[in-house]
Amino acid sequence: MAGIYLHIPFCRQACHYCDFHFSTSHKNKDEFVASLLKEIEIRSDYLQGEKIETIYFGGGTPSLLSTDEIARIIDRLQEHHDLSEVKEITLEANPDDLTATYLRKLRHTPVNRLSIGIQSFRDEDLKLMNRAHDSRQALRCVPEAADIGFENITIDLIYGIPGLMMSDWKRNLETALQLPVNHLSSYCLTVEPKTALAFQVNKGTIPAVDDDAAADQFDYLIEYTEAAGMPWYEVSNFAKPGFESKHNSSYWTGARYLGLGPSAHSFNGKNRSWNVKSNAGYIQQINENRLPSEEETLTSEERFNEVVLTSLRTRKGLTLSDIRKYANENTLKLILEKCRKKSDLGLLIINDENIVLTRKGLLFADAIASEFFITL
Repeated sequence: MAGIYLHIPFCRQACHYCDFHFSTSHKNKDEFVASLLKEIEIRSDYLQGEKIETIYFGGGTPSLLSTDEIARIIDRLQEHHDLSEVKEITLEANPDDLTATYLRKLRHTPVNRLSIGIQSFRDEDLKLMNRAHDSRQALRCVPEAADIGFENITIDLIYGIPGLMMSDWKRNLETALQLPVNHLSSYCLTVEPKTALAFQVNKGTIPAVDDDAAADQFDYLIEYTEAAGMPWYEVSNFAKPGFESKHNSSYWTGARYLGLGPSAHSFNGKNRSWNVKSNAGYIQQINENRLPSEEETLTSEERFNEVVLTSLRTRKGLTLSDIRKYANENTLKLILEKCRKKSDLGLLIINDENIVLTRKGLLFADAIASEFFITL
C-alpha cells in the first residue's frame, strides 16, 4: 500500500534552524488550499489505484489550517483515492495552535495521530531557536489532546542545542515521557546553510553545536528510551510497541508515495519527482496544469544507495537480500569485507541475514552507509 504526503507551507514565524520550504505570509493561504485541492484531482492517477495506508500533513505548520480545511482536503482525497485501508492520518502541529477548541474540532476530523513540535521544555532553548510557543504551552497541549481523545501522540525534541547541559537534556526526556505520548522523534540540532542560526553561529553570537556533548546526549537518549519501554526503531525515532510511525516507516522500506503541495516529493518505485519550492510558483503551475516541476529516473545504483542509507538507520538493518536485489555478488563481497572491519571496531553486527548498527555505530550511521555506496 502507498502513502500520501501534503506539504502545508505556512508558519507563524521562522525557526532559526529550519531550512524547509515555508512562508510567514499567509495572504495566499486560501488560494493555496484551492490549488492543493486541484492538485489532488490532477495527480489522482499517480499511484495507479493503489490503496492508501497513510496520510501525513507536514510542513511548515499544518495546524495553521482550520479543521474545516483539513476535512475538505481529506474529503477530496477520498474522492480520488481508495482510503478504505487508511490506518494513520498524521497532522504536524505546534503547541501554540493546539487550543482546547481547536483540538475538539480536530477530533471530529479523520486525523488520528498528532505530531507535536515541542523541541524543548526549556524557554531559553525555545527562544534561541525562535519557536512560537513557550514551555507552558508545551506542557499543556499534550495532556489536553489526550483528554480530548487523541490516543496516538508523538512529540519532537532536539538535542545538541548550544547551552543545553546533560542535566537539562535528562530533564527534557523525563518530562517528555511523563506525558501521555507513545512515540518520540528526536534530532540533533543541525546548522543548515543560509539559516538564521548559521548566520548567528558564523557571527559568533551563538556558539556552534558541541559535537561531543551532542553525542553524549544521543547516547543517553538511546539508553533512557530503551529503559522506559520506548526503544529506538530508527536513529531518530522511538516508540512503544505498535506505535511506530507507519508513514515514515514506508519511506524507509521503499513504498510508493504521492507528495502534494510546494516542494513535496513523490516516488512511484522507479521515478522521483518534486514540486516547485515556491508558493506563488506552485499556484501558477497548478493553474497551468504543469506538475510536477521536475522528475528523475533512478538508476539501480541510486536505488541501492538509498536502500543502504535508509535501512542502516533502522533497527532491522540492511538485509543481504536487499543487497542482492540491486548489486552483484562481487559488490556483496566487498560490502561484507567492509562490514567485518566495522564489526571489529564495534560499529555493527553481521548475522546470517542482516547488517545492524550497534549503539556506538548509530552515531555514525550516515557515514558508515556512505562507505557501502556504489559509485557511478
